[in-house]
Amino acid sequence: MQLLDKLRILAAAAKYDVSCSSSGSTRKNTPGGLGNASYSGICHSWTSDGRCISLLKILFTNYCVYDCAYCVNRVSNDLPRALFTPEEVVALTINFYRRNYIEGLFLSSAVYKNPSYTMELLLKTVKKLREEENFNGYIHLKAIPGADFSLIEEAGKYADRMSVNVELPSSEGLKLLAPQKKHEAIIKPMSLLSSKITERKEEKKKYKQAPKFVPAGQSTQLIVGATPDSDLQIMKLTENLYGQFKLKRIYYSAYVPVSNHPHLPNISAPPLLREHRLYQADWLLRFYGFSAGELLDADNPNFATDLDPKTDWALRNLHLFPVEINRADYEMLLRVPGIGIKSAKRIVAARQVGPLNYSDLKKIGVVLKRAKYFITCRGRYYGATVVEPEHIRNKLLAGSKSYQPQYQQLSLFSLYPDIFAADEQLSRITGEL
Repeated sequence: MQLLDKLRILAAAAKYDVSCSSSGSTRKNTPGGLGNASYSGICHSWTSDGRCISLLKILFTNYCVYDCAYCVNRVSNDLPRALFTPEEVVALTINFYRRNYIEGLFLSSAVYKNPSYTMELLLKTVKKLREEENFNGYIHLKAIPGADFSLIEEAGKYADRMSVNVELPSSEGLKLLAPQKKHEAIIKPMSLLSSKITERKEEKKKYKQAPKFVPAGQSTQLIVGATPDSDLQIMKLTENLYGQFKLKRIYYSAYVPVSNHPHLPNISAPPLLREHRLYQADWLLRFYGFSAGELLDADNPNFATDLDPKTDWALRNLHLFPVEINRADYEMLLRVPGIGIKSAKRIVAARQVGPLNYSDLKKIGVVLKRAKYFITCRGRYYGATVVEPEHIRNKLLAGSKSYQPQYQQLSLFSLYPDIFAADEQLSRITGEL
């Protein structure tokens, strides 16, 4: 098979892996080397089918020994297959970099023959790039669950970021849809990477020249909608993964209907809105001080479709509102819908000069069309409605674009589907809620 044919097949196969990230590395160029991974992250754009065009995003192979019902590359699926050699991936990366097509490499793989054999091929590839080609650009490498730990550990010396995909939110889901995979086999390499990253950070404090080990941290991916797991279960898992393994990011991927397996949901399009709500909640966990148990509970196990998680939480906890903008502490300001991290910091800083009035809030960056129902300014309430959940909900939804899946033709890889209002599209990028 021609190299370009392999590239076409394996680049297309990689688009289902959304945990493609390129930030957090400080790897610098060396004399005679090629490339540089900036700390601020590699700028990248996205094509209409979801591929990152500034990273060479490919699978090493889509030949797979597993038969996971939710995966397009499962062994029982009839589709074109291809397999790179380490030399071919190295040549593609270097040639594309020199032509300014890419700024780094995202390399994943299906499980070819067995996990350790696959991991050995991936390790050989990145080792050739670093040692033989002196490539210092960004490399995000997938760790293969079930592979020998020594291979994963050695790969961490050459990659900027590594990731182990959790894939399904529960071990029950794995048993149902991917019986060949074990939950423990996924968690163990995550634990290994986490401990080695922490160990290397401690060494770095003592020795400036301590060698790097996955300097950009590790990430993972969860498939949403393939199993009946609730948003509450997913958020609790997310909270545990961030706390236990200090992950850099968790990515959520709406299940793409690629199979008619009896244990899979009968849907015609991926649940993109649900994926969007989980990303919003993820921001709340990481930066806004929320816990999974606050955002959802047994009575409300799934996020609302009409409101973002922060606004929905505020309406369910209206006894805490309205808060006086000139007296509320920073932590409480973060919980007000329409006030993000930047605007909360600006409010705290501005109050040291003098009390704020309502017009000041707009200049600071507060989204008043949401925030006005949950705050007072100098003792005055500007919400123009009764402070009751249903009244405020109706005001918030008045004039907004409601979600009507029966009339929407969803684009699988559209970055901003039409089901999202303009302010929600912005929050997907900034995380400001």
